[in-house]
Amino acid sequence: MKTLIFLIAIFSTLHSVEPKLWSKHIAKLTDEEKNVILNKGTQRTFTGKYTNMSEDGVYTCKLCGTPLYTSSDKFQSHCGWPSFDDAIKGAVKKIPDKDGMRTEIVCAKCGGHLGHVFAGEGYTPKNTRYCVNSISLNFQKSIPKTIIAKAYFAGGCFWGVEHYMERLNGVKKVTSGFMGGRLQNPSYIDVVCRNTGHIETVEVVYDPSKISYTNLAKAFFEIHDPTQKNRQGSDVGEQYQSAVFVSSDNERKVIHSLLKQLKSNGFTPATKIFKADKFYKAEEYHQNYYAKKKSTPYCHGYVKRFDKPKDKLPLFKSFKFID
Repeated sequence: MKTLIFLIAIFSTLHSVEPKLWSKHIAKLTDEEKNVILNKGTQRTFTGKYTNMSEDGVYTCKLCGTPLYTSSDKFQSHCGWPSFDDAIKGAVKKIPDKDGMRTEIVCAKCGGHLGHVFAGEGYTPKNTRYCVNSISLNFQKSIPKTIIAKAYFAGGCFWGVEHYMERLNGVKKVTSGFMGGRLQNPSYIDVVCRNTGHIETVEVVYDPSKISYTNLAKAFFEIHDPTQKNRQGSDVGEQYQSAVFVSSDNERKVIHSLLKQLKSNGFTPATKIFKADKFYKAEEYHQNYYAKKKSTPYCHGYVKRFDKPKDKLPLFKSFKFID
């Protein structure tokens, strides 16, 4: 056992910050920052400035500036440190902690200590918690262009939702599929005829530097009727209900805020909020349906339900909202 702990300690040292390589950056750190980032210390619980932050942006390594986490992956675990259920691909390295029990996380570029990662706690569908010291991070409100995020919306037949959401500035790709049910890899027939509990959903891949989650959600509420319950137009059934699948506390707050605005504007939304679950892509003939058929949605269209956004840029790629 002592030999194992010794080997783990050696392995941990190999993934520490190289002082000569990062000397100029290290010189800018306070003693407290050095204790955590270089010496693998732990910041006192509930004292970090990012623990309860919910602003949109990206969290970077304090030592080298590398983007590590996005706000869309942040959630409230009430553990006293910032928590994320995912990291930017390739930005964070997991190594055995010198205590021989936990898994340490360090910046993959400079080796700066970030905290620890835990699995199996059930906080989010990803079942992972990156527990990070605020003192190891910096925060940028603007998100690098290379970063993309995903959002999940259900508003009736996914053909129409996909048709409009893919026309948003900043949206890279929209995929029609299913979420929220009991059966793995359901077919369209399964969802329609076999009461699997799935909801027709679209996965939206977008660039947060070009469109915020708030504006994305606003568009969603304006291209379908959120007041209809378990239906959208002539399509009737629970699989056609209005719903948003959220992946973080911040997304949940945004949707609650928009639903409140809708109520203030005289609407009675029936939209439900669920935790994001596994997304199953629908059959290929459902993808880009209206583009393939050269037709337009039969029960979706743009209806203004919110005030104009502060920016003067058009939200959609075309001013022509309804074909």
